[in-house]
Amino acid sequence: MAYKFIDNYREQGARKRLVEVLRKKGIEDERVLKAIGKIPRHFFFDETFWNQAYKDIAFPIGAGQTISQPYTVAYQTELLHINKGDKVLEIGTGCGYQTCVLMELGANVVTIERQETLYERTIQVLPYMGYKPQFFLGDGSIGKAEHAPYDKIIVTAGAPTVPETLLKQLNIGGILVIPVGDEQFQKMVTVLKTGEHDYERHELDTFRFVPLVGDRAW
Repeated sequence: MAYKFIDNYREQGARKRLVEVLRKKGIEDERVLKAIGKIPRHFFFDETFWNQAYKDIAFPIGAGQTISQPYTVAYQTELLHINKGDKVLEIGTGCGYQTCVLMELGANVVTIERQETLYERTIQVLPYMGYKPQFFLGDGSIGKAEHAPYDKIIVTAGAPTVPETLLKQLNIGGILVIPVGDEQFQKMVTVLKTGEHDYERHELDTFRFVPLVGDRAW
């Protein structure tokens, strides 16, 4: 597939303004803000809707899914405390925008998408943009045990509970960030794995994600 994406001064200026919006909303990690300021979010939109790309809103991307609100992407990423070289499992590739943010921070990303139409597009678009995570099509709620353990795990869909399968795939000292609640609203949850069977769990702000569908989810 041939792509003819354009990233000119107009889009670059819009990203700078978006970064300032996120900073005012409380995002403090300058590395996260720098990543969002670099990645051309409009590449993930149909050209007809490029004018929506740098608004701080979620937007439909097909298959009943959305590209997350930039604030939500920044919020979850900040909670992960990504270090360069971290092995990160991402549940819900979607269009790949969150994947790019993680990789800009130096993470080695394993990413799983359930929807085949999104998967097929993303495996072409991200390498075109210079990002080459390990892509998988399948049920993210069970993780990817053959590539475990992970330093960080991020779930980009709302789950009814924290899947035990994901906790088992974390390194000791690793962090899981996942929205947990009902199918309408979720609390952002962070889990720090402090021992083989020991965890510290914290509930934070309320968000609204599409449901996490799978064997260990909805």
